[in-house]
Amino acid sequence: MKIVVTGASGLLGRAVVKAANAKGWTVVGLAFSRARHGLEKVDITNASQVRAVLEREQPDFVIHAAAERMPDRVENEYEKTRDLNVDASESITLIAKSVGSRVIYISTDYVFDGANPPYTADDTPQPLNKYGITKLDGENAVRNADPESLVLRVPILYGPVERLDESAVTCLLRLVQATATPASVSHYEKRYPEHVSAISDILCQLCEKVKQEPSISGIFQWSGLEQFTKYDMCVSMAEALGLSHSHITADSQPSSGAPRPYDSRMDNSKLEQLGVTSHVTFKDGIKQCLQKWL
Repeated sequence: MKIVVTGASGLLGRAVVKAANAKGWTVVGLAFSRARHGLEKVDITNASQVRAVLEREQPDFVIHAAAERMPDRVENEYEKTRDLNVDASESITLIAKSVGSRVIYISTDYVFDGANPPYTADDTPQPLNKYGITKLDGENAVRNADPESLVLRVPILYGPVERLDESAVTCLLRLVQATATPASVSHYEKRYPEHVSAISDILCQLCEKVKQEPSISGIFQWSGLEQFTKYDMCVSMAEALGLSHSHITADSQPSSGAPRPYDSRMDNSKLEQLGVTSHVTFKDGIKQCLQKWL
């Protein structure tokens, strides 16, 4: 198996590269601002650079994990975000199709408004913020460019981070550690965090399934199996790491900034029917990835 991974320097991209290498696959990781450690520097908004890589490598799959994923940043940089999340995604898919490669586009639970969970892959998306709009438009652009492409919607992710603010989960550690500073944390939106090692495992399984059954295509989803608010995550994080959380109180009001879905739980049954599953419990996962930050 040969795969090309966009966003290979990011939180999920690094996990995908690691998982695929562990299987003995040939992996070509693409990055831009953090291109290092054997990654190839490619501006994925530049079609000629993308074409040069894909024509050279002829991969079985392109796992397209590169994106602007910070909702509040997207609100302020919408057009720039569309270049990356939508236009580049379409271009990559068209080029991949021309060389016989299949694209797996990484999307998000934020394509839903959170009012009527759980959401199946066939439910009509209704994003609440500009980030969700760009990811939904990216899904449509990819699927229109190649109907044989795949989409994997994922929840809020965490894992081994290069900096704590790389994940909206791990960034909560600083609040937990600041025991002398009272903090009020959102206890409103319900989230289903998943460790990137589980998502990378699912992506590898999906590649293997599609290789065996090329007719597999379409939209797939994976939500973590445990429900948390940000306050719940802080409490669980503190307990897993042996820290106090008495200085943290629950805020029952919606989060500030770009609107977030209230309950973004997605139905996993479409993947489960393929025999594709993976999960890391939050207690174990958060302890493993944050231990070095204590």
